[in-house]
Amino acid sequence: MSAPGFRRLWDRAPFTVEFLDGTGGDLVIAFASIGHDPSRPPSPEFVATATGRGTTAYPRRALFVQDAGRGWASDPGFAPALLAAVGAVRAMAPVARIACLGLSMGGFAALAAMQVLPVEVTLAFGPQRRVLGRGPDRWSGWTGRISATPYPVAPLPGPGQGWACVFHGLVDDGAEAMAFALQPGTDHFLFAGQGHSDLVPHLKARGVLAGLMEAALAGDRRRLIRIAGSAGGVRRKA
Repeated sequence: MSAPGFRRLWDRAPFTVEFLDGTGGDLVIAFASIGHDPSRPPSPEFVATATGRGTTAYPRRALFVQDAGRGWASDPGFAPALLAAVGAVRAMAPVARIACLGLSMGGFAALAAMQVLPVEVTLAFGPQRRVLGRGPDRWSGWTGRISATPYPVAPLPGPGQGWACVFHGLVDDGAEAMAFALQPGTDHFLFAGQGHSDLVPHLKARGVLAGLMEAALAGDRRRLIRIAGSAGGVRRKA
């Protein structure tokens, strides 16, 4: 059952996609992390950021993708769920720009969505670089169940595939962060004093999540770099 205000556009295991209607031509797709309770499906995340709450963009249309299988976009239903949900939104009103965001597994899925949809920009917080072949770690209880995937590593956008902004806290995600390649079309921000679970709460406390989303949708790279820097993020360079 959808939460009040949400409309379910896709419900085919393991994916559910919820929709919050709004105005304007932008659509933000927020991908959930594994959540806190493994016995229950994840809940929608980044609701305020996705809908533009507190900005002139509110209420912005937004989709919220939950993966009950915690599969890091490996399930064959990933692309059909996204395409069907976005198609349903387009049938209601034109979509001019699509942005994605997510944390951890959700950040990985947000990057994978750039291979499925015409995404302008993605904000990926703490995404894992590799799914297959991981050693024992905090996610291996889930990733160890994945035997095949179209995305064995987090796919960064190629030419013409949009702009990705990746954010990592170095306290416990340093090795994960440094495994990401530096390449055109991706900006990678490192936060020396933050950990995997601390980074998004830190950005919320600093009041910059909305600004990052608005700058990303506007394609304002200088502003986004400045906002990330104001919260302690350093753009990684070769």
